[in-house]
Amino acid sequence: MTWKNSETKYGSASVGLHWLMLLLIAAVYAYMEFREIFPKGSALREGMKTWHYMLGLAVLGLVWLRLAVQLAGGTPCIKPQSPRWQMLFAGLMKIALYVFMIGTPLLGWMLLSAEAKPIPFFGLELPSLMSENKEFAKQLKELHETVSTVGYFLIGLHAAAALYHHYVVGDNTLRRMLPFQK
Repeated sequence: MTWKNSETKYGSASVGLHWLMLLLIAAVYAYMEFREIFPKGSALREGMKTWHYMLGLAVLGLVWLRLAVQLAGGTPCIKPQSPRWQMLFAGLMKIALYVFMIGTPLLGWMLLSAEAKPIPFFGLELPSLMSENKEFAKQLKELHETVSTVGYFLIGLHAAAALYHHYVVGDNTLRRMLPFQK
């Protein structure tokens, strides 16, 4: 498999970044959801929150690389070609997913900044994006949680559409992004 996209298949750079982003986003969600198992203030709960922050920021960093690879490589053709309305919807979904992958961690970074909390990133501490503002932090938290909830639906719809195209329509939509496919 070549690293560049071809006319019919995504290259290894696009495929690798796609699945890496999925794993990172799944881990971000898992750390935030499973922290509830542990008592507030416990070391395990705080550790899970820290991993949530760091992996969320990793998503923010990698999304720019993914976007650059996407823009440089183009999009392989779907065969047989989908109706125009489906292509339009797919384009809108792609934009929504990129907004989600950029906006959610950026809101999280802003939230930590407004709460005057450290912004950990794998042994580094990133700079605050704003000064402390507890009232604005409450609004950011609500927005961050809402966008995160919308993310579940975006990801689910994206996966359902890929499976629909693979099993019902029978086109190459899903196969273009699978690793180890010819």
